[in-house]
Amino acid sequence: MVPRSKPNITFQGQGYTSTAIVWNDTANSAHGTFYSASVQVFATNFIAKNISFMNVAPIPSPGAVGAQAVAIRVGGDQAAFWGCGFFGAQDTLHDDRGRHYFKDCYIQGSIDFIFGNGKSFYENCQITSIASPVPVGARVINGAVTANGRASKDENSGFAFVNCSVGGTGRIWLGRAWRPFSTVVFSLTSMTDIIAPEGWNDYNDPNRDQSIFYGEYNCSGPGANLTLRAPYVQRLNDTQASTFLNVSYIDAAQWLQPFM
Repeated sequence: MVPRSKPNITFQGQGYTSTAIVWNDTANSAHGTFYSASVQVFATNFIAKNISFMNVAPIPSPGAVGAQAVAIRVGGDQAAFWGCGFFGAQDTLHDDRGRHYFKDCYIQGSIDFIFGNGKSFYENCQITSIASPVPVGARVINGAVTANGRASKDENSGFAFVNCSVGGTGRIWLGRAWRPFSTVVFSLTSMTDIIAPEGWNDYNDPNRDQSIFYGEYNCSGPGANLTLRAPYVQRLNDTQASTFLNVSYIDAAQWLQPFM
């Protein structure tokens, strides 16, 4: 754990496939999902480079209770991750709160594997689902990339993905509306056919359709076909997308240092 009293800490490895911090707690063993993280960061100005964060607890079966297993919880402001890996299944990356930057990262999971209420910018990241393969033609959804936790319009949070790729196995949504004002935008991102045609899920609560903000902009690949998307999904034009396309989304000029 990096406590609030320890700002300006850097974790640096020899490459995300070579260096890792590994543990195996679950929501059950740690008395709550939020406490199951292999690494917890609450300080400001945390940096990680070329290292992986892993939770190697068993992959939960659908409907399993208490099997959530977080690899890292990022609860401090102004955190940056360069060339890092995040490995888990359900709830891999707890993007909890604060402004965060992820560049050239590998993020793996199955259910809600990027979740939380941070305001974060993901650039050139490889997002890989490890949900169980789904038979051709079966109408089964067994995973979701994001579960953003924005709870009110007064909160300044949300996830922006730019120049990323989404692939792997299963049949998944790009996001589930964990909270009523859940905000996620994918731009210029390639998507394989594992993305369900509707793309997103309102957490089975139609009342959220008017308040969530789910957008896509100039994405590509067989999973990026917007013709069957859920009706509340925004097809962003250039002007609408501009807010989500660069690091000004996370006020980077105020704090983000170039990669050294």
